[in-house]
Amino acid sequence: MKLFDVYPLYDVEPVKAYDSTVVDKNGIEYLDLYGGHAVISIGHSHPHYVKKLKEQVEKIGFYSNAVQNSLQSELAQKLGKLSGYDTYQLFLCNSGAEANENALKLASFHTGKSRVVAFHNAFHGRTSAAVAATDNAKINSPLNTQQSVTFLPLNQIELVKTQLEKGDVCAVIIEPIQGVGGLDEGTTDFFQELERICKQNDVVLILDEIQSGYGRSGKFFAHQYHHITPDIISIAKGMGNGFPVGGIMIAPHIKPSYGMLGTTFGGNHLACAAALAVLEVIEAENLIDNARLTGAYFLSQVRGLSGVQKIKGKGLMLGLEFDFEVGELRKKLIYDQHIFTGGAMNKKLLRILPPLTVGKKEIDQFIKALQNVLIGEKV
Repeated sequence: MKLFDVYPLYDVEPVKAYDSTVVDKNGIEYLDLYGGHAVISIGHSHPHYVKKLKEQVEKIGFYSNAVQNSLQSELAQKLGKLSGYDTYQLFLCNSGAEANENALKLASFHTGKSRVVAFHNAFHGRTSAAVAATDNAKINSPLNTQQSVTFLPLNQIELVKTQLEKGDVCAVIIEPIQGVGGLDEGTTDFFQELERICKQNDVVLILDEIQSGYGRSGKFFAHQYHHITPDIISIAKGMGNGFPVGGIMIAPHIKPSYGMLGTTFGGNHLACAAALAVLEVIEAENLIDNARLTGAYFLSQVRGLSGVQKIKGKGLMLGLEFDFEVGELRKKLIYDQHIFTGGAMNKKLLRILPPLTVGKKEIDQFIKALQNVLIGEKV
């Protein structure tokens, strides 16, 4: 049997990693400024994280959600405290797509309606409703397009208002900072008015914090820059530092019932141990402050770089938009400079999503390497 060939792969095979360094099978070290799609939040192989997982797997790794698991409650309490949402409810699952799938399903249960409003260049995952709310026809099969989703431009609140007033919308789903789409974001005025009209029209407001959450933006959640309170917040990626875990945080006015949502693997013992370790390290090492301060340093160093037209994002969720497509640039950064970066639907955007532990030394290394690539030299 061979692998189903759906990934265009770089010719690099990592075999170990620590902090923001990845080592390939030939012993070559790479600076990781992408974190495997923003998944690595507290650094590769963090000692506290490794210790907690080892201890847990020696006790019990998994049992179903038909029995008590106090680690889930411990995780919910810790997450509520650090995020500022201690009155919310937590449902645990396995991935970002699954988180958004459950968020949309729950919104439909709660309102009794079915249409969704999403935004141009949105990316919410690859499961049925989540991919239907993703603005990319290439990954939407005919099966997915049965969902009723209306796509609108960011920052045009009157268009949103018109759709919500039709009375059939169950949810508005939005990323506070678009990830795959290219780091565009709504204004504070837009988000605050969006919250108001969702409440006015009995529409569930879902903030997709799968990539932007867990301190990456310089706040625990990126929507907190806009002083809004969503009905549902979806989380994943940095939540487990590489262990598959996701979830939705649900406002107290949305009531549960037995069987409404469910999962086999979600919230298992190992997943909870990983997620708790991440929160403990974020708190102990002040990684949210580090994301904000290191992000500000990055911005100060990249201004004026040749070919850079725009600098996007917040904290350590950053993008450099060039006046050319960055595919070849990314290859040169990997193969010549040994630095991982990311791309986007916007082919001119270079995405920077490093572990939240990254510091000025690593930023300086990247800036020097980028300058050398841009002028056609090698370090």
